[in-house]
Amino acid sequence: MQRFLYRLLRVFTVVGLLLVSATTPAQSSATTVLVLGDSISAAYGMSLQEGWVALLARQIAEERPGTKVVNASISGETTGGALRRLPVLLEQHKPDLVVIELGGNDGLRGFPLNDFRDNLTQLATLSQDAGAKVLFLPMQIPPNYGSRYTQGFYDSYARVAEASGSAIGAFILEAVAIDPQLMQEDGIHPKAEAQQTMLETVYPDIRGALP
Repeated sequence: MQRFLYRLLRVFTVVGLLLVSATTPAQSSATTVLVLGDSISAAYGMSLQEGWVALLARQIAEERPGTKVVNASISGETTGGALRRLPVLLEQHKPDLVVIELGGNDGLRGFPLNDFRDNLTQLATLSQDAGAKVLFLPMQIPPNYGSRYTQGFYDSYARVAEASGSAIGAFILEAVAIDPQLMQEDGIHPKAEAQQTMLETVYPDIRGALP
């Protein structure tokens, strides 16, 4: 009887180890990416499924099965608005990586640079305190705001990224902003045809920032 029980215990032990080894890789590879952006990431003027974030979700799912992309972008969003929304988003989705594509609306309103940098810093800090890595996708604004402001605005991303230990990526509109065939009539928002190019511009940075 004791031998029978001993053998039965060994069988259960082996089965248990097999189940653990089968489930652990899938569990460890599960990753959530939260994209916190404005109209550039909210697919303004087109279907949400045509936007670069939706394209990102499909591509990253092929390369890293189990990875989920959450698009929390809102057209017209500012860094201040995102700060108010971020705590709930972090609690709800528990992301491993937060991609911050914000600032265009702040810059177009001439938002003070010190306050802008403070908001970016708080966004990074909140995300990191929740256990997520942070990747900034910097934005640029038209030169008619003056070289001092436009350059200071763009440089703010690198300053905050370095100070907060965050990563910084490419300007997502770099390859499309000066091509009128890829931009909508307002000259600010890219067309659906530009979305794949936008993804290709920032995908190496996103992939490199993934845990």
